[in-house]
Amino acid sequence: MNYDFVPLPSRKPLKWPNQARLALIVTINVEYWDLLKDTEKPYYAGGPSILPDPLPGNVADYPNYTWREYGQRVGVWRMIDAFDEAGVRASITINAKAGLERRQIIDAVNSRGWEIVAHNYVQTDLLSNHFFEPEKEHEVIRETLRIYEEVVGRKAKGWLSSSLRCTPRTADFCAEEGLIFFTDLLNDDQPYLIQTPSGPIVSIPYTVEINDFMIFFRRGMTTSEASQLFQEQLDELYREGAESGRLMNIGLHPHVTGQPFRMRALREFLEYAKGLEGIWWATREEIADWYLENHGSHIG
Repeated sequence: MNYDFVPLPSRKPLKWPNQARLALIVTINVEYWDLLKDTEKPYYAGGPSILPDPLPGNVADYPNYTWREYGQRVGVWRMIDAFDEAGVRASITINAKAGLERRQIIDAVNSRGWEIVAHNYVQTDLLSNHFFEPEKEHEVIRETLRIYEEVVGRKAKGWLSSSLRCTPRTADFCAEEGLIFFTDLLNDDQPYLIQTPSGPIVSIPYTVEINDFMIFFRRGMTTSEASQLFQEQLDELYREGAESGRLMNIGLHPHVTGQPFRMRALREFLEYAKGLEGIWWATREEIADWYLENHGSHIG
């Protein structure tokens, strides 16, 4: 993974289009988990479980599987309604198998013109599993992108690995396959370039801090606390963005935020953000296209 270490004070001011202070992305992760895996060992399902006692991969875990499936049957539709009511776009990430098995979701977000980001083949197969098998990793990426084009109807523009578990080669493979942005890294509030043998790819940092897994499961925060956290993150980045533009991403999952008692946090945040001037409700593709043209005025 080849990128320069350029700390914030060493950069020129980032000036977003139309004098925006903040590029805002709210991400809904549509992820498919296999019910069974051919192993007697417990296997990582790609996110927290609602019942913590692990079963072997070859034993069906219906409580955890159907808890996650709730997000696809019910939760995501509740979230889509909230974005429709607010009149703003979300950014959707999908596994290839989510595209194959949950086509109704793909069709719904496609009809709204929302961004869809490639998010591995299946949530339960991390690229880091293939750390010592570069050809296997590349094969997973190629197959994911093939199915993405088949189910979405256009080529993917960017990549998010399952659980962010990439390898030092992942960005290189993504650029080789024609992608223009990469979302696995957590190290900034602004985009920057990753250099690859196929040319630069734009890092659009993700977050595990402003993420419902972290907020609700690892920190045990309430809906009201989550609402406050979202708004405080926005307030600080918005303040800083007066001098140099900032990027804010929120990571959400339909089986978590899509629960009825958590939806207020999302609705309150959307309403709050819509009340501010200078918010760019951006897609990653829009950011990447713009940054590839303008990075020299920021980090040249």
